[in-house]
Amino acid sequence: MFSIREIKRWFGPVLALLCAEVVCAADWPQWGGGDCRTMVSAETGLPDSFTPRKLSSGDSQIDSATDDNLNWTARLGSAAYGNPTIADGRVYVGTDTLTLRDDPRRGRHHKGLVKCFDEATGTLLWQLIVPNRSHGLPDEVHFGLQNLGVCSSPTVDRDRVYVVSSAGDILCLDTHGLTDGNDGSFQDEAQYIAGHGNPPVELNERDADILWRFDPFDELDVCPHDAASCSILIHGDILYTGTSNGVGGPKGSHWIAMHSFVVRPEAPALIALDKYTGKLVATEDAGISRRIYHCQWSSPSLGKVGDRTLIFFGGGDGWCYAFEAIAKAEKHPVHLKLVWSYDCNPPEYRYRDGKPIPYYDGDKRHNNSPNKDDGTYVGPSQVIATPAFDNGRVYVAIGQDPAHGRGRGMLHCIDATLEGDITEEGRLWAYDGIERTMATTAVADGLVYVPDLAGMLYCLDAETGERRWTYDTKAETWGGVLVADGKLFLVNKKYFFAFTEGSELQLLNKILLGSPAYSTPVAANGVLYLASRGYLWAVRQEQ
Repeated sequence: MFSIREIKRWFGPVLALLCAEVVCAADWPQWGGGDCRTMVSAETGLPDSFTPRKLSSGDSQIDSATDDNLNWTARLGSAAYGNPTIADGRVYVGTDTLTLRDDPRRGRHHKGLVKCFDEATGTLLWQLIVPNRSHGLPDEVHFGLQNLGVCSSPTVDRDRVYVVSSAGDILCLDTHGLTDGNDGSFQDEAQYIAGHGNPPVELNERDADILWRFDPFDELDVCPHDAASCSILIHGDILYTGTSNGVGGPKGSHWIAMHSFVVRPEAPALIALDKYTGKLVATEDAGISRRIYHCQWSSPSLGKVGDRTLIFFGGGDGWCYAFEAIAKAEKHPVHLKLVWSYDCNPPEYRYRDGKPIPYYDGDKRHNNSPNKDDGTYVGPSQVIATPAFDNGRVYVAIGQDPAHGRGRGMLHCIDATLEGDITEEGRLWAYDGIERTMATTAVADGLVYVPDLAGMLYCLDAETGERRWTYDTKAETWGGVLVADGKLFLVNKKYFFAFTEGSELQLLNKILLGSPAYSTPVAANGVLYLASRGYLWAVRQEQ
């Protein structure tokens, strides 16, 4: 019998084509690198060390060829929770507007920013300024208060960039910004940047060109909580995205009451749009929003299973779902066809003494919470990570908002070939030795890599779930692992790590960043990209 490694070595290129459309092999045009979201890059020659140079006050970006393995550094804001994406000579990254503090067009209401840099030099080409959503919100909605900026990793499809903004709307942008004119059906960038109730700003060629805009607030009565966080998936002519629908409660009350109910329980958690026009094509009808614990923050992934293409989606209710992909848009919106669902919370995580465990009992900030923030608390969690698809299997872990503290998590390996409620039948294995995590698993060469919130990095056998090794990074970790060039790359609140890929633990380097990182490293065209609070580092092996 052939081993998984042999099968993947021989047929890996074929499997890759089943996971994603053909794109420039060296680019990283979307979250996870490809539709399967396995966090694997074919890049080689990547360095495992660099000097994380900081910029002097007032610098926006600098060509820094003199530092150890540092190609260039770019200034970001105080928030950077998504990951850079790279395509056709441009680098895109979401952040906040701290770097616009001296821009006369920036008011206190501006919260989000998407920056587009030149891939070779780090020069800023254009940027999207996103105003805070300060109007039209029900009193019970608590959205945008965390000031996390644009959390979505931009998705590039040919000459278009798709992103979920910090205001929760879905935008299609021109990759060239306004340098080639104001294209598309959307022509009101000046008012969009200014924000509701403010006079339009004066545009310049460094502003983004919005081609179309879809607002789930207005169109679908969605009410996000805290922040909008989803990275868009494109398949054919259809765009898939989560809505960040979430909980709310009376303003000015105790924080638990402010999280007491789902404001719009009938609003969809997952939607599909026409990528050319932004027209609504489909919504999920699985009732996810009615069961949401906190907010819908997972991103969709895709895989070919038999003769069907499936969209995998982690629910804010703690379930993982598979929907059938849409071949083409119909005249009117339809419901996505649910193929299977899988409960990622085992019964002991949902029930105690025969009664449902209150979700916020597991929040360490609760005065009477039994959660001592030591990783031992057992209770329900949602899916924040993106389901990763590999070889007919879905790998996904559960977790909570990091502000809630540590607690027991679980990593699941799900048989994606089944139908219906596959919670029992579809469980190939489950690993309960992990704590809560928001990280998407990296899957490569028969191994699964994932860190938990506490900073423990796990390597498991993809076939059996057997633990191969663990490593304590000794710092809170939000992002996941990049597998590239025979190495593993990881950043967290304190450090940059490089390991040797494989079933034996071998640390290559550990570097103090000096700036907390909450994202996942990415690689494109021989360069490793690391986003942190304040900085984007482009790291290239010195010749």
